[in-house]
Amino acid sequence: MATVKDLLVQKGPNVLSIHPEATALEAAVLMNQHRVGSLLVMDGDRIVGMFTERDILQRIVAEERQPSRSRVADVMTTELICCRLETTIEEARSAMKNRRIRHMPVVDDDGRLLGLISIGDLNAYESHDQEVTIHIMEEYIHGRV
Repeated sequence: MATVKDLLVQKGPNVLSIHPEATALEAAVLMNQHRVGSLLVMDGDRIVGMFTERDILQRIVAEERQPSRSRVADVMTTELICCRLETTIEEARSAMKNRRIRHMPVVDDDGRLLGLISIGDLNAYESHDQEVTIHIMEEYIHGRV
């Protein structure tokens, strides 16, 4: 059964992050530059939250805050659901679906950040896996294996 570790091997461990004292505007600009829907909020090596598109809508736009004057620390999501390298792809997908989240940090047993996965990453991994299976089946059917 495929695990988050398998996904991170393909995706890589790079994670975009921002400091909690940065402004929401700075975070939104960084998200736009890299075409991502979230940033991990890091204070040194410690994960303190996540800043997402949903945070922008609910805590900045809906509350009529000025992005250039709002600190990420004041509008970020602080209750994070994390997973481990051993978490299966299906467990990660189920957790994201049940908790209605699109991004999940991957941490080790000491809580150190190892990567970040998204529902899009899970979908791409599964799609690739299905394409490989289809190719193998076609080769078998046509006697090329």
